Amino acid sequence: MGGKDWFGLHASIPIGRSRLDGGLMGIFDAFRKMFGGSQTRVDVEQRFELLRSAVSGTMSNFFAARDRANGGKIVGVKLCDVEKVEFFEGRFKGLNKPSEGEIAIKMKHPNVVVTYEHGLTTKSQPYLVMEFIDGPGLQQVIYAREEQRLQGKRLSLIRQMADALAYVHKSGYIHRDICPRNFICDESLDLIKLIDFGLTLPATKEFMQPGNRTGTPLYMAPEVIRRRPTDQRVDIFSFGVTCYQLLTFELPWPVAETTGMAALHHDTSAPTDIFKYRPNLHPQLAATVMQAMQPNPAQRTPDMDTMVRQLRQIPSEDV
Repeated sequence: MGGKDWFGLHASIPIGRSRLDGGLMGIFDAFRKMFGGSQTRVDVEQRFELLRSAVSGTMSNFFAARDRANGGKIVGVKLCDVEKVEFFEGRFKGLNKPSEGEIAIKMKHPNVVVTYEHGLTTKSQPYLVMEFIDGPGLQQVIYAREEQRLQGKRLSLIRQMADALAYVHKSGYIHRDICPRNFICDESLDLIKLIDFGLTLPATKEFMQPGNRTGTPLYMAPEVIRRRPTDQRVDIFSFGVTCYQLLTFELPWPVAETTGMAALHHDTSAPTDIFKYRPNLHPQLAATVMQAMQPNPAQRTPDMDTMVRQLRQIPSEDV
């Protein structure tokens, strides 16, 4: 397995026990309705053979495992933090918000990680069983500044990411956490897939009201942090920042902090011109990325279909 961090995350943690052990049966029925998957609770330690140290995400833990119940198939398993999920879902009480599992299991696209199953564990934790991709996270590739491995592959990866996000939008959702951490590559860096629908919301009026400030600050559209109405263009902004970083190994704005305050710079100071880092970048690709990061949504790329068309018009040079 080579020790690769296939989720592109950090902070190894033990998998043996959850701090949220029993004592949560009072919310079990609510979670069963919320997650709507398997009605039989799964004993994670009994069913799965741990193959890789767990890593911690924003609202969950991930690990690669051998699924004893399915012929030893290698899968990715996501265990959600009950308290964090309950807090997030509580913002949308009465709106019939679909759960992460319900959203993820419907996603069927070549550039979206397949979710096979979702439900609750014997410790009342929501879980998802997913396709395993034996390769690095895009964040890992960027932080390692793997220029040689990326040579000639960036435009293809960007097009694949755009196709995945366009599909999510056509399916009626806003991902709300587009960033390098949530894309996984295969080992050759020829294929890339979108993961993690933990913050994903339906793209309908009731879910786009001001006040939901979730996301990853360094990639966050200014209307999110400013508590303004949102729509699918928040993902386009985050996608633009992600592409910029993939192309340059740098972020468009200086990074003084990584809290929510970082996003306040996204409409008060101009991003660094991408040509500073990539002076020979194709002008059309540069313009496409910079337009996606416009602080005013009205001046931003209007939708992902437009973005996909723009990217297809760019010659497949040695990007």
